[in-house]
Amino acid sequence: MELSDLRIFRAVVDAGGVTRAAERLHRVQSGVTTRIRQLEEKLETPLFVREGKRMILTPAGHRLHEYAGRLLDLSAEAEAAIRDPGPGGSFRLGAMESTAAIRLPPLLAELDRRHPAIVPRLRTGNPVQLSEALLAGEIDAALVAEPVASAAFERLVAFEEETVIVTVRNHPDIDSGGAVPRAMIVFEKGCPHRRLLEAWYSRRGEAPQQIIELASYHAMIGCVLAGMGAALLPRSVLETFPQSDRLRCHALPRGMNRLKTLFIWRRQAASPNVRAFAEMLQSGGPVGRDSGRAAGAPG
Repeated sequence: MELSDLRIFRAVVDAGGVTRAAERLHRVQSGVTTRIRQLEEKLETPLFVREGKRMILTPAGHRLHEYAGRLLDLSAEAEAAIRDPGPGGSFRLGAMESTAAIRLPPLLAELDRRHPAIVPRLRTGNPVQLSEALLAGEIDAALVAEPVASAAFERLVAFEEETVIVTVRNHPDIDSGGAVPRAMIVFEKGCPHRRLLEAWYSRRGEAPQQIIELASYHAMIGCVLAGMGAALLPRSVLETFPQSDRLRCHALPRGMNRLKTLFIWRRQAASPNVRAFAEMLQSGGPVGRDSGRAAGAPG
């Protein structure tokens, strides 16, 4: 079906007949009648019951009228979005769970204050998943921890996170060569915090006896509190946990204790919404404590 067919069909329904629809559309009556018949032939079902000059919708016609309204409204919205280069409409943003939980809420609040026409749609995942979704056109931009290898992306630094190893409070000190935790509590492969913890074990010449994969920070911290092992977390996540006094933070060596979070989008595909978010980061939008100043510019 073509949108022009749906416009004619809706006009006939709204006008209550072909004659008035033809007048509203500035078309000849025979042309409108022909297009309606062609539409019925294409769909292989009658859309109207004809009683003299009256045209009454069939059940199939009622269903099509509902879809026609939605499709034509969406078409009008798309045309308006293309003609108006300003920020607005759906903004499909990807983010890691820690970013979504801690850093993103004030950013989205500030984005709404500056650009209330933007409607954020959030998707969480690890950097690998989000990068693939970005390349597939499933999201518009993402906040991911470095490194981001693909040359297909443009990027700017959104902020930095301090990373720490977290254990139960009575765990022996591991900062100065003490015993490493028996179990490593991590997200699935692809998570930058997991890679960093694996690198720390490797640097110590050790290997965890057990790897426990979980899907949320709250579950990870719960397992740490139960004495099951250690996790590597952004300190900003730990600071929001109500029982953080029952945990112990162990510092990572210099060079391993900071992770930059990047705002990335497809090269040469910065939409008005992407540019608006990037400009907010660059202008020092609220990114919370322990944040690095955003740098770079959207292309």
